[in-house]
Parts: sequence; structure tokens; C-alpha cells
Amino acid sequence: MHRITNTGRVNLGHLFWLRSLAIIGQLLTIAVVQIFIGVHLPLPAMLLVIALEVIFNALTWWRVAQQRPESNIELFGQIWVDLGALSALLFLSGGTTNPFVSLYLPSLAIAAAVLPWHLMAWLAAFAVACYAVLGFDSVPLNLDNPANLFDYFRAGMWVNFMVSVGLIAWFVARMSRALRLRDAALGEAQQRLLHDERAVALGVQAATVAHEIGTPLSTIAMLSEELRDAARTDKGLAPYSADLELLEQQMSLCTSALARLRSRATTATNRQPVGEWLESFADQWRLRHPHVKFERLGAPPADVSLDDTVAVSQILTILLDNAARASRDHVTLSCRLTARGDQVEFEVCDAGPGIPAALRGSLGTMPVESTQGGHGVGLYLAFSAAARLKGSIELTDANTARPRGTRAVLRLPLTERKISGPGRQGAAPSNTEKQA
Repeated sequence: MHRITNTGRVNLGHLFWLRSLAIIGQLLTIAVVQIFIGVHLPLPAMLLVIALEVIFNALTWWRVAQQRPESNIELFGQIWVDLGALSALLFLSGGTTNPFVSLYLPSLAIAAAVLPWHLMAWLAAFAVACYAVLGFDSVPLNLDNPANLFDYFRAGMWVNFMVSVGLIAWFVARMSRALRLRDAALGEAQQRLLHDERAVALGVQAATVAHEIGTPLSTIAMLSEELRDAARTDKGLAPYSADLELLEQQMSLCTSALARLRSRATTATNRQPVGEWLESFADQWRLRHPHVKFERLGAPPADVSLDDTVAVSQILTILLDNAARASRDHVTLSCRLTARGDQVEFEVCDAGPGIPAALRGSLGTMPVESTQGGHGVGLYLAFSAAARLKGSIELTDANTARPRGTRAVLRLPLTERKISGPGRQGAAPSNTEKQA
């Protein structure tokens, strides 16, 4: 019953403004019926009730200004006070013969929107009890011309209907919208949690596989080194010296990947300038795919650093590997700041067949079978890692005029930039770096 609600403060603010409008409406109604219609009301008693409402509303404003969420019991008390004040005013102005007696309904509708059902039931019972008492006892209306009572009653019912419709449409619609937004946020959070759980499971499997292949890699490295030493003296192995050297390079890449995995598990931060890190990263990736024509376009901004270069390396490695698998003829990598200057953007392009239409909606959201024989696990992990870094990955056709090739863009937010000289918002493009 005392559960704290996140939307309570907003609801209490709404109640304050609704009560303020109700007080203004009560004063205007009393003035109109007293002056123009000739109804003689017990003004001292009614103004005392309204004054108590004003004092209570001032305390409510002080409570709203505290910027603290409140309990359902507090909201229950607020609406209970409104129902009590309405009952007191109706008792002093004709009871159930007053056309504004149905204003109980908007208050109960508001209660139904913001309170649990058991508290709503108490308010409903209180409203029914007040209505029953008003039907038996109240201060009768004293009119100068009682013959026009029915016409006055119809006019009052019309005003009451318009006020009730306005209150219900405004408040309940706003509360329903807030609930829909909350449910949507909850659903999105659940989807992110499920996505993260899948990524963690794949990460655990990757760590297990990395641990298991450590010993076989050491054995292969030792044998390749022995074979290379033997090739220096054995003429039969001499023609394979270049192949053995390439094998050792590939083994070095495997062992360095395992070393990065261990480093990521033990190091708190991997912050590096983009230019320094990207150059070494590109050199390492060239060794992974020596037969792919790879180009680095332009130069990265000189005043930008990345907090987690290991994670960014993993993402770009996956994107570049996919591009190399799709097309060995032309793979490009570029880095620049976005137009607003608040994000760094890495762009990977290839000249392959492009993204099949059947895979566009599922790439990155779940592992899928690709047309190049992959299983989509790497791309799934890339999207998960980018989301963890508060970034995003966008996959589009590299050629919009004629769908051909794939353009993968990784965008990451900037957390800090070094102070540079005038005009150093980003480094100017340099000559294209090429390696066939």
C-alpha cells in the first residue's frame, strides 16, 4: 500500500493544477448564481470550505516543489480531500438537486487512473456514501424565482457535462499516455536485457574456446618454427619457406588475439588517440588478409581519443572481415567526425553483391546464415558491443544508384577531446594509403 511510484510526482502536480482550476470554477459559479440567477447561498460557510481548499492546495504545491516521489497513500489522501470538499459544497447548495453533483465521476476516474484498485474502491465507497447522505439531508437552494428552477438545472447540467468531459479527456488521456510510454520503455529494456544475455552467452563461449585453443596453437607454433629452421638446411623444404613464414605470421595474429582477450579481462581502460591506434590496427588487419586490396581513406581526427580501443577493434575487425569475405577486390576504411562533431564515425565499404533483402531486417539482431557461408554471430556481437559503447552500426548499400556493395558505418559518441589550435576540429584528409 505504501509502494513508491515513479510517476507519482507528475500525478501530484496534475492534481494541484486541477484543484486550482476547481477553486476558480467554484468561485465563478458562486458569483454567477448569486448575482445573475438570484440564488441565495450560505456564502460564509462555502467560502470557508474554499479557503480550506486553498490552504491545502498551497501545502500540495510545497510538496510538489520537494521533487520527491510520493506513495499511493498520499495520492489517495489528495483525492479524498477533493471529494470531501465537493461534498461539503454540494451539501450547502442543494445536495443531489445540484446539477454539479456528477462531478464525483471525474474525480473517481482520475483515482482509477493513478491508484491501485483497493484504494480506488475505498474512494468509490466514500463517494457513494456522501451521495447517499446528500440525498437525505442538505441545505436547499433559495431562489428568487423558483419557477425557473428546471431551466437553471438544465443549464447547470450542460456546464457540468462539459467540465466533466474536459477533465476526463485531459487528465486520463495524459495518464494513459504516460503508462503507454512506461510500458514501451519496459519492453525496450527487456529486449536489451535479452540481447545482452545472448551476447554474454556468446562471450562466455568465445572465452572458453580461446582457452581451449591455447595449447593447440602453441603446438602448431612450435612445429612451424622447427619446420622453418629445417628449411634453411633441407633443400626439399626450401620452396616452402615463404609459406612457413606466412604461417608464422598467422600464428602471431592468433596469439596476439588471445593476448588482447587476457588484457581486456585484466585492464580497466584502453584509452588511446584514434590516429595512433587506427594505424596499428590497420597494419594488423592487413596481415590477417594479405590477399585483399585494402585502402585507408583520409586520416582520422588528431584531437580525438577512444576509451575502449579493444572493443572498437573487435567491432571493426568483424565489419572488415565481412567486407573482405564479400569482396577481395576493394575494401576501404575511413574515420571522421560527424557533422555535429559529437561522434566519431568509422566507415567500411566493399564492392561485393550487397545485402540480400531477406537479411536486412535481421542482421545484427540475431545470428543468421549469410550468403557467404557465415553464421552472423560476429555481426551480432558487433551490434551488441556498439550498443554497450552507446554507439550504433548502420548497414546500407554502398552504391545507392545501383545496389552494389555494402557500407557499414560505426558511430561512437565522444566523451572528451583535446584542446587544439584554431580550425583543428578534425585532421585534414591526407593522401590515400593503399596496399594491394
